[in-house]
Amino acid sequence: MEDVTQNGKSNTDSKPDEEAAPQTTAQSSEGGHTPDPDPTGASLPLDPESTVVPRPLSRPGKLRGFEFWRETLNSARYVVAPMVDQSELAWRVLSRRHGAELCYTPMFHAMTFSRDAWYRRENLHTDQSDEPLIVQFCANDPETILAAAKHTESQCVAVDINLGCPQSIAKRGHYGAFLMSEWDLIAKMVEILDVNLSVPVTCKIRIFPTVEETCKYARMLEAAGCSLLTVHGRRREQKGIYTGLADWAHIKAVKEYVSIPVFANGNIQYLSDVKKCISDTGVDGVMTAEGNLHNPALFDGVNPPAWEMSDEYLELVHQFPCPLSYVRGHLFKMWYHTFQIERFFSFREMLAKARSVDDCREAMKLLKEKCLEDQSAGLIDLTSNNLPHWCCQPFVRPNPDRSEGGTDTPKQVKRRREKESREVVDEEGNTFTLSKSKFKKFHKVQKKQVERNFRKFEKCVGCGNPKGQRCSWERCKACCKMKCYKEILDCIGHRYQFLTRAKNKQQTNNTTTTNT
Repeated sequence: MEDVTQNGKSNTDSKPDEEAAPQTTAQSSEGGHTPDPDPTGASLPLDPESTVVPRPLSRPGKLRGFEFWRETLNSARYVVAPMVDQSELAWRVLSRRHGAELCYTPMFHAMTFSRDAWYRRENLHTDQSDEPLIVQFCANDPETILAAAKHTESQCVAVDINLGCPQSIAKRGHYGAFLMSEWDLIAKMVEILDVNLSVPVTCKIRIFPTVEETCKYARMLEAAGCSLLTVHGRRREQKGIYTGLADWAHIKAVKEYVSIPVFANGNIQYLSDVKKCISDTGVDGVMTAEGNLHNPALFDGVNPPAWEMSDEYLELVHQFPCPLSYVRGHLFKMWYHTFQIERFFSFREMLAKARSVDDCREAMKLLKEKCLEDQSAGLIDLTSNNLPHWCCQPFVRPNPDRSEGGTDTPKQVKRRREKESREVVDEEGNTFTLSKSKFKKFHKVQKKQVERNFRKFEKCVGCGNPKGQRCSWERCKACCKMKCYKEILDCIGHRYQFLTRAKNKQQTNNTTTTNT
């Protein structure tokens, strides 16, 4: 997802030469990929066991490529990305009101979607105001994704295959960006949808380390039947704190290499970034995810007060209900910068504990009143974007670990942090780094020194174990009891009263004798 703006990042990778490009669309045998389909448009052979009958490539009424983009999508340039649990109907309608021209549904799991009617009813919602709409699926089996897509082709203008999700859940589920090395499987999924659906198939991908491999990957998808391609200009490893900048050079190269519409994704925070991306890469549209979550009016080119957007969104939630977790997530995003200020922590907690949409609405009302009070009192906290904190604005993800050449890899970060942990300071205040073996010895010495500083107990005069701290005879509990029993003594510390009980018994006996 987008987090920082493009900053003139250079890329030394050369663009692929169209004339010198191979006539196959998968990687060469050196890259470990099998030969790819004919880029002229011949269909891929389906699985021999498949029951799906291929249809002719030219199907009346089905538009592809630029015809699909111009006539069905109305040449859409401003696109809201598919976002799990966050691009639901209410949010899509809000985004369309503020400049979005095309929206995607959240990513659906093809296997669950194809088998579970309840899952379909609860997750796929649309409306006449929600057009054009593309439905996205993740899958790793051609027949499964086809079965799922068949349930949606009457409710959308295209079906998208998620080939870009880099999260660990995608790795466990074997989908998204973790299919990037399985070109044959991807080609079969694309073609089986293109052959059997009445709507086009689109794909969303991430880039490879080299421009050449990324372009070959894009050409393979085009040959398999992809009608529109979205390129997220980050590698699979770029996520979380290692997100970094998206590489627009890859996107530009792909745009020049294929003959289908291309959308760019990455580095979009303001409308000016959208225009710059289109100008620099030549793409046909720009997709944004995180930028849209923090400012749903991004495509309008404004930064409205967060209470305006949150109130409008809550009204849409009343019209198009969705899970409360979605609502809280959107409100936290729009009010992110406000919730970083200490005097607003109570409002953040109020929203976190909300148990209904009405609770969220009440929290937003109080938050708005507090912001207006601060504004009238001249108490305005500016963010790093030089905007008041209550304005919808992008979130710039902090990047604490950077090298001279750019963002460090996770291994480099781990190695540097481990080295920093071996830094010690001598008596003169000088800092130096010990080797691993010396640091281990140093740590043992320090540990022993700490152990020496522990509280020491005096020993029992009888057995050598620690004595009781208040024992009258400087013994441990067992030795004290034995001494007091044998010698008929009392011990205040251990509360032994052998002497006292003996005296009381003697006094009782004397009283009894006198009475007799």
